[in-house]
Amino acid sequence: MQHSNRYMHTMIRVRDLDESVAFYSQAFGMREFRRIVVAEAEYTLVFMGYGDKEEDGATLELTFNWGQTDGYDVGNGFGHIALGVDDVAAVCAHVKTVGGKVTREAAPVKFGHTVIAFVEDPNGYKVELIQISDALAEIEEYRAR
Repeated sequence: MQHSNRYMHTMIRVRDLDESVAFYSQAFGMREFRRIVVAEAEYTLVFMGYGDKEEDGATLELTFNWGQTDGYDVGNGFGHIALGVDDVAAVCAHVKTVGGKVTREAAPVKFGHTVIAFVEDPNGYKVELIQISDALAEIEEYRAR
């Protein structure tokens, strides 16, 4: 049997599961595909993403360890999650209306033309928003070299 490798998910630990699910749903339009409650080990996993089915693309796994109320140290090794969106400025404006924090407003990257912005989720994780049309054009330019 032959299998194709693929990127499955990125996992982040969250302090408040309901708050985090609401943020990724309301701010970015993600949907919850699957929720796994493991009572014996006292944790819950929620897989979120885009599309009709979880297997259609990569997901964001939110891990909630029961009893962990202090939050987590994001540290300096993790960079960010990146999401391609149709209109970075509009998503930034929307993020603000649902209580999110925009840390870099929509603008072209240094030395380039792709419009990006950065947002922080309720746990302090950075989310890069990328103007998907710009990113696809940049990929095509690279391939044409």
